[in-house]
Amino acid sequence: MAVEYDQFIESGRKWFCHVDDDNYVNVQMLVKLLSSYAHTQDIYIGKPSLDKPIQATERISENKMHPVHFWFATGGAGFCISRGLALKMTPWASGGHFMSTAEKIRLPDDCTIGYIIESVLGVKLIRSNLFHSHLENLHQVPKSEIHKQVTLSYGMFENKRNSIHMKGAFSVEEDPSRFRSIHCLLYPDTPWCPPNIAY
Repeated sequence: MAVEYDQFIESGRKWFCHVDDDNYVNVQMLVKLLSSYAHTQDIYIGKPSLDKPIQATERISENKMHPVHFWFATGGAGFCISRGLALKMTPWASGGHFMSTAEKIRLPDDCTIGYIIESVLGVKLIRSNLFHSHLENLHQVPKSEIHKQVTLSYGMFENKRNSIHMKGAFSVEEDPSRFRSIHCLLYPDTPWCPPNIAY
């Protein structure tokens, strides 16, 4: 994530979005969501994977520690940060500082992002139910609402497939994540999507 962050700062772009590589991103809905916020403001939007703030121990020095708690948006569902906020993160996130910041709390990179934003900078996470991770029951996302979602995920839980429940252009064996079928539902004119599929 440190490299992603540095690349974003150099790019001059308005939004930094991180989504794990086992997710489907509905780019049109992502753009629509972000267009309702100003990239110059302090915006951190995503979905937490926990039902309460994470608790960690912040290492201030070799012998001094203190407890911190904060919300973080899971990379498993994806999150976005405005350029205005990302620039404020620079002392803790850029040029190799990200790794040393992560070491202070000894938590993964998406937690470190939350720590910098909520605990250090005092900016609150905006929670969005349009982001989805494999840690939730994806069968509960209705087919009629798929087109409104920003990210969708899949995974296995207790030897059962956790994915969007839908008929589609491809069988479950051909498309276990259901991402190809979701894409063809959303973008039926895609050349590799079979024509005239009933969903």
